[in-house]
Amino acid sequence: MYDPIMRVLTVLEVLQARDFVSGAELAERLEVDLRTVQRYIVRLKDLSIPVESSRGVGGAYRLKPGFRLPPLLLTNEEAFALSLGLHSLRQVGLSAFAPATEGALAKLRRVLPEALRESIRTVDDVVAIEPGPWVVTTSVEDLIRAASAIRTGRRVRFDYESHQGARTRRQIEPYAVMHTDGRWYLIGYCLTRKAMRTFRLDRTSNLTVGAGTFKRPADFDARRYMRSSMPFVQAEYQIDVWIEMPIAEAQQNFAPWRVAIEEENGGTRLRCGRDRLEMFAAMLLSMGRRIVVHSPDELRETFRELARQAVSAAGD
Repeated sequence: MYDPIMRVLTVLEVLQARDFVSGAELAERLEVDLRTVQRYIVRLKDLSIPVESSRGVGGAYRLKPGFRLPPLLLTNEEAFALSLGLHSLRQVGLSAFAPATEGALAKLRRVLPEALRESIRTVDDVVAIEPGPWVVTTSVEDLIRAASAIRTGRRVRFDYESHQGARTRRQIEPYAVMHTDGRWYLIGYCLTRKAMRTFRLDRTSNLTVGAGTFKRPADFDARRYMRSSMPFVQAEYQIDVWIEMPIAEAQQNFAPWRVAIEEENGGTRLRCGRDRLEMFAAMLLSMGRRIVVHSPDELRETFRELARQAVSAAGD
């Protein structure tokens, strides 16, 4: 615990939990000297927190009798949503936030009125959330550094491993981070390639925030940019298929699947990148339309395997 503000808040938590606490005990707990403890007490008083002190070596402190911080003012739905959101971090590849999640939930349980604690217990006891099979775990530290660099307009450097395993050192002006399709992406202008690029955060390492600054384009829209570029982000397989479906219908059916589409021969040509083929192949079959596979050959084999499994499941 090295942040002075966090230490001041810790003093407040201790004072709320205890009738009296000595300066020496606070100093030991916070790993500071008595003079620093006195400065923290003054800071609390500056915030209109009524801290009373007694004379003696190191002194002793307590909150004015009857004073307690007001309960956190949330509705039942807000408390449920907040708890559910904290529990869902694994669903977006941020399981490393588990200690922080437990700490935040513990604080919520302590400060919420009893009637609202039931919402927290409900999520704890009866809601089970597991990440999907395509969710990729991402470094929390890199995500925080990247987001901080975007907010402060600073360039970042990192090592990047491509899908083929090639490693390069990149410097970019980061514009946004975005989570989609089970992965976190970092979007920005790559000073190495002199062009806009999208990087998977789970493939970055040694990400550092530099001193160089830049101005992020005011009109940059991460969602719009990803919709235009996402179909061609590096992936193990580049898919190119034709489906017997009018393009207007295809636009409705494939919009969430980051697929580039165009009208062709009375149907629709689909192009996209995927690391795994099974789910995309099953989705295409669920449309109940004629499909022509242009590439890759692995997609044809995936359809054959699905057909074998379907025949086996159907029995005789």
